[in-house]
Amino acid sequence: MSDLTSACEARDEATAVPHVLDNPALASLTGPHAHFAERRGRVLRYPVDVSPWLALPAEPDADDWADLAALAGPGAEVPLPGYRGEVPDGWEVTFRIEGVQLVDDGVAAAPDAEAVPLGPADVPEMLDLVARTQPGPFEPRTIELGSYLGIRREGALIAMAGERLHPPGWTEISAVCTDPSFRGEGLATRLILAVAHGIQERGESPFLHTSARNTNAIRLYESLGFRLRRRTAFLEARAPQRRADGREAVAVS
Repeated sequence: MSDLTSACEARDEATAVPHVLDNPALASLTGPHAHFAERRGRVLRYPVDVSPWLALPAEPDADDWADLAALAGPGAEVPLPGYRGEVPDGWEVTFRIEGVQLVDDGVAAAPDAEAVPLGPADVPEMLDLVARTQPGPFEPRTIELGSYLGIRREGALIAMAGERLHPPGWTEISAVCTDPSFRGEGLATRLILAVAHGIQERGESPFLHTSARNTNAIRLYESLGFRLRRRTAFLEARAPQRRADGREAVAVS
């Protein structure tokens, strides 16, 4: 058994008592991010140019899966973050990776003099940096989810981090990335602490997600004052091409 698995099992919180971070996308889309929510039945999602995250109920039934298929469209791949059940017949899991959720447990957050706020005019550079560093999904309107900070050298954006999911009382730190030419300078650490500072200043707590295999990042986050809260999973599934009654599926707008 790996050290990570042991730590997760030792620190994983009991699922018998629901927590707002157990389904953070649902808590966001029914809370501070409700103005983004696109809904069909009990299924909610962000606009696709904002974020691929969507939210199923804790125990989705057949109607929920049908609503998700209608939202996604026939044959579309949809993310199912945190979902650990089986997908129904007709659905196909196309991607799965184990992940972890880490929460503030004494993060010594601090502003950074070199970090500057990023806005809509910076989005092309942000998209370019994301494409080169692959920190995770970042869409043209992702910046609308919260505050983003960047570090520039000679005018070029070389590192950034910002806010994504926003369950009540919490804000997720995401899109942490550094141009490969500037890695090893501690820029990601500085930006994480600067974004966390803004979150704490609002009276909220920062949290984040990463791959369970990314042990170097987990060690870094723990050294900054985050702790492992729970294991999770990141998976994608392809919606059916046809409905259960055999008719062709049609997407809804």
